[in-house]
Amino acid sequence: MGSYAKEMAIGAIIVLFIFLLYVGLPPAIMVMGLLLFGAVFMLTRARGGLAMGAAGKKSAARKPEYLTFEDIGGQDQPKRELTEALDFLVHRDKIQKLGIRPLKGILLTGPPGTGKTLLAKAAAQYTHSAFIAASGSEFVEMYVGVGAGRIRDLFKEARQQAVKLKRNSAIIFIDEIDGIGGKRDGGQHREYDQTLNQLLTEMDGVQGDESVRVLLIAATNRKELLDSALLRPGRFDRQIQVDLPDKNGREHILKLHARNKPIAKDVSLGQIAEETFGFSGAQLESVMNEAAIYAMREESESVSAAHLTQAIDKVMMGERMDRETTREERERVAIHELGHAIVAENVRPESVAQVSLTPRGQALGYVRHHPQQDRYLYTLTVLEEQIMIALGGAVAEEIFYGGRSTGSRGDFEQATSIVRTMIESGMSELGIIHPQALTQEQWSAENGKILDALTERTRELLGKHKHSFSLSLDHLIREETLSGQQLREILSGQAA
Repeated sequence: MGSYAKEMAIGAIIVLFIFLLYVGLPPAIMVMGLLLFGAVFMLTRARGGLAMGAAGKKSAARKPEYLTFEDIGGQDQPKRELTEALDFLVHRDKIQKLGIRPLKGILLTGPPGTGKTLLAKAAAQYTHSAFIAASGSEFVEMYVGVGAGRIRDLFKEARQQAVKLKRNSAIIFIDEIDGIGGKRDGGQHREYDQTLNQLLTEMDGVQGDESVRVLLIAATNRKELLDSALLRPGRFDRQIQVDLPDKNGREHILKLHARNKPIAKDVSLGQIAEETFGFSGAQLESVMNEAAIYAMREESESVSAAHLTQAIDKVMMGERMDRETTREERERVAIHELGHAIVAENVRPESVAQVSLTPRGQALGYVRHHPQQDRYLYTLTVLEEQIMIALGGAVAEEIFYGGRSTGSRGDFEQATSIVRTMIESGMSELGIIHPQALTQEQWSAENGKILDALTERTRELLGKHKHSFSLSLDHLIREETLSGQQLREILSGQAA
């Protein structure tokens, strides 16, 4: 229990005792009442603390599960950076010999689901430190001073746990630290400011027992919101980027989550890793879990490649929906998706994995692609091809129906977003120019010019494949799915 709660409890007992004396209650009854109050107080504390100030204590009581860096896949670079920083806790004699100042904090940044919390848990195991975990939201209250008190209690509890466990170091992990570490704007948010100020003070080591070295590890996916005083050297000395895993990392993660599952012998996790470009570690874990659920539904003894394909679609697009559509809607959706797929196969051969009319999430149909390799840099040609693939659905509807439908809304948003990237990267006819120097009219004119030219190229391309459209459409309407290999056979004239 925090010091504020103790002081308030003692004060309440003194006031109650004076009041009872004032009203003339016999001393024996007062003593019995106080004993009863003390018993209830101790019982409440044993069950988790009074409501006042208990949230910080409860968060400090959480223990990490047994986890090592070997149990975390796909983050080789962050693991190397983190273990190097943690060695300052493990090898104190070396850093003292070289005069290295101990690290005060490590900030893990990156998209959600990439393993930042797992890295913090593994760090505690690696250093054999006492470990306390909390969330940034647990320190925010409407009453000024409460959050600051909980910060003090958190660091105090970390040191006490280290002494109790006979450890000379403790690790405090604060998830979503932007909840308390946001930029100070000089406004009236006194509670937020005092909480952050107390955190800065604790990290500086102004208070506390330095015989127990406390390392703060924090995680956020919104680093740009953090206060500059928190990010400076001497507080967060290391800022480690935890990005989405590459192909090798995804395969490693899949293998880790496949250890306790009966995977069919013909399943290639390397192929699954190729098809899950852009997936986070959490999404990959969900893929393996959903595949096992599909296997259980079918009463299968092992997880097959078909189960994994279904799981990828579910994680990417959402659960399969039982929507009743008319014949006309099904044909329009089929034409739309085939437009995407045929353009994709022409500009990026072997890229289509499957065309489906199965409604998932908000989509009535979809095309699943598997990239040839992970990309981090994009040329003008690649971006133009991506825009043509996005426009393929709407252009196909125009060719066969003479007009578009509302199903193209998401495609247009994707296309205009790519056009914006092209302009900001100096790939348009405007050349290298600051985006803020352009007026809204200039943006619209350049955006329309690029999209009109690529729409015409897409129309010419699809116009050459009207026969392939009819063959593919019949199969897709009948079977609801069309594999990438079947589409390629139709386009090359090999279909029976």
